[in-house]
Amino acid sequence: MDPVRLPGPEFLAVLDAGEAFERIVGLECGAVLVEGDDLPDALTPGRQGRLAMLPAVVVAVVAEPGDRRPEWADVVVAPGRPELAATLATVEADPLASITLAVLLRGAERRSVAEGLVAESLAYGLLQAGPEFAAWRRGVPRRERPAGDGPPVLAERHGAELSITLNRPEVLNAFDAGMRDELVSALQVAVADPSVTSVVLRGAGGSFCSGGDLDEFGTRPDPATAHLVRLQSSAGRVLAELADRTEVHVHGSTVGSGIELAAFAGRVVADRATRISLPEVHLGLVPGAGGTVSLPRRIGRHATLLLALGLGWIDAHGALDWGLVDGLEG
Repeated sequence: MDPVRLPGPEFLAVLDAGEAFERIVGLECGAVLVEGDDLPDALTPGRQGRLAMLPAVVVAVVAEPGDRRPEWADVVVAPGRPELAATLATVEADPLASITLAVLLRGAERRSVAEGLVAESLAYGLLQAGPEFAAWRRGVPRRERPAGDGPPVLAERHGAELSITLNRPEVLNAFDAGMRDELVSALQVAVADPSVTSVVLRGAGGSFCSGGDLDEFGTRPDPATAHLVRLQSSAGRVLAELADRTEVHVHGSTVGSGIELAAFAGRVVADRATRISLPEVHLGLVPGAGGTVSLPRRIGRHATLLLALGLGWIDAHGALDWGLVDGLEG
């Protein structure tokens, strides 16, 4: 699957002519590389409408990306950079998940938190029923794990502060249904009681949260049921509601749902040794704990997609530079 390469003016001409689907999608290219140094960042409403449904990852290749966030691009990279090759390799390996995430993120910044969580969950559910996730699941057998010691979430009230700790250190706080439900219950204390003026969330052990518990992925009876469960018990929604009162301290490998949930908080502090990743596309999925809502609000959709497709990991200093975290400690 080779990407289509277009000079900027030709790409805009395709959009103006309404030929995006015939000339680009018909080639089943996966990605469109646009040489964008001579293009404005904004699009006309007509072009925006056509681009919104273009099922391909649009990569802007510009000499000095800087803080450019062109409306017509999903990812912005400099020519010859390793993240460009990595992005194209990810799209080639998992085109359905890559393109779905790009299309989903195009509207992320215009949706409310609730609208974004619904859209994300629907996309996640569709991909769970798709061939890329099925192939990943066949290659990663589920494991039987012994039950951990103690509850998956600890909560303590100290005056006006509610302290919450993710407590599955034996699996690096992998986020499973039990932890999710307990976290939502703990957060609801602050929702119901405005005298709780501070919520502090941490993780026990070596990592704040290593992402979703892979052994649970795909265990619901069907994707539709799983979608409704995600809407009913959404830690991201409650964290967003409490954002102005919440501080999250991340450390170690903060992966997938770990950084997705943390990014909802009003303040995120990272240990200097923290490493952050958004790996769901490599499982044939999109982020499913709210990452397509929380991360674009902090770092924009372009950086969110680059993290998912082309970077693998970023360290705490990179996260601070991006604004994904607000401070460092340790």
